[in-house]
Amino acid sequence: ENYGAQISVPSIGVSLVENGTVVSSRDYEGNTWSESSGELLTGLLAEGEKVTLGQDYTEKLSVTNSGTIDTFVRVILTKSWQDESGAKDTSLSPELIDLNLLTGNGWVIDESASTSERTVLYYTSALASGDSTTPLSDTISIDPAVGTKVTRTESTDAEGNTTITMEYAYDGYTFHLDAEVDAVQTHNAEEAIRSAWGVDVVSDGNTISLR
Repeated sequence: ENYGAQISVPSIGVSLVENGTVVSSRDYEGNTWSESSGELLTGLLAEGEKVTLGQDYTEKLSVTNSGTIDTFVRVILTKSWQDESGAKDTSLSPELIDLNLLTGNGWVIDESASTSERTVLYYTSALASGDSTTPLSDTISIDPAVGTKVTRTESTDAEGNTTITMEYAYDGYTFHLDAEVDAVQTHNAEEAIRSAWGVDVVSDGNTISLR
């Protein structure tokens, strides 16, 4: 006689959550990757609303283990300015995009791998299947210093009339926040993290700390 058997194979998966909503995910299911990708900050403003310099807007980012095995997770955040054509402009400071990061709640920043544009964070506790991390951020704002980056020019015509022109460095620019999230198994975590992320950690299987 023939008998059928169903075997459940553990799989890894991770989802990025913004203000309580999953915006992107990557899960290994049935020997294939199931992926979805979205954009951050799309719900930042109400329709017709414009950004107010210095105002805090809610931006709670966290990670959910959407797989079936325990994992350690890492997030890489990138801040940038883009001109009207969508081209990235590296001459404008990403530090003026103020994403308020939360540490001391399980998240740590890898200072050696971070810059003014890029921040690398690790969640130090193992994340069980279906569980979520604490938020790694809570608000985002644009530094009012943006409004001070202005060039003032004067021109006088033949009749002696003077025209003053104020040109703001950030006119026509948009600010962007990107997040890359990935996960590593807790089994043989030190070796797995070194292989996947290229960093050395100390781990007891339940927590990690950067060396």
